[in-house]
Amino acid sequence: MAATGGGGKGGKSPTESSGTPSPSLSIPSELPSLPSDLPSVVPSLPSDLPTGLVPSDLRSLFPSLADDEVPYYLLREGDCFDTDDSLPGQAAKRRCTQPHDAEVVRVSELNGTYTTNAALKKAASALCKAPLERKAAGQAAGTVRDTVVQYPDTGGYRTGIDKVACSLAAGVGKGSHKLTEPLK
Repeated sequence: MAATGGGGKGGKSPTESSGTPSPSLSIPSELPSLPSDLPSVVPSLPSDLPTGLVPSDLRSLFPSLADDEVPYYLLREGDCFDTDDSLPGQAAKRRCTQPHDAEVVRVSELNGTYTTNAALKKAASALCKAPLERKAAGQAAGTVRDTVVQYPDTGGYRTGIDKVACSLAAGVGKGSHKLTEPLK
């Protein structure tokens, strides 16, 4: 066999070994210590920040709901509520024995694939049609004048919001006729 290149001890090439190989990596016997120059106190914000940027005022950047307002998908059958056009998707819960806009008749779940808001609206309306018609038929004349079908938009549906709230209403909007007792 011809050897090319320099050899190790005894004229052996680097790929040849004699004896048992010894490990080339070592495991440390103790954990390293942290650097001593780390700060021990979290720095505070400078006091000369403009008032609008003070962290205690961050809540003003996000809309807050009144205590009685909930997302529509948290409503349950028999819940009474008011609507507000300035807060779409929200419902202000009310006692059914006090004046209110609407009462939830049925809560259903959407199933399937919907890629447009129009498709979601159509599916939600189909889920609500029969239960709303049945419940409306049992009400005194002139009590129920409208329906409210609340459903997610495509973004909400993709994130898992699949609830549809089907409600009967006395009338929707400010100054409208109100329900004053639970539906029969």
